[in-house]
Amino acid sequence: MSHPEFIMIKAQEDGVNVIGLTRGNDTKFHHTEKLDRGEVMIAQFTEHTSAMKIRGKAEIHSAHGIVYSEGKE
Repeated sequence: MSHPEFIMIKAQEDGVNVIGLTRGNDTKFHHTEKLDRGEVMIAQFTEHTSAMKIRGKAEIHSAHGIVYSEGKE
């Protein structure tokens, strides 16, 4: 990757999970972080990380815009 893409995740509630998924033939979880309300994580896609799963209410910023994930009701 010549220009890795970064995303910014801002937790809107306690207990937001950010889960990194591996690249390759078998997609597996390889890293998990837990964020509390107001905490911010800046992450990037790498040769090891092909996808991220965000569980909980969060604001996600990328070069493509802003997306809001929903928390449990």
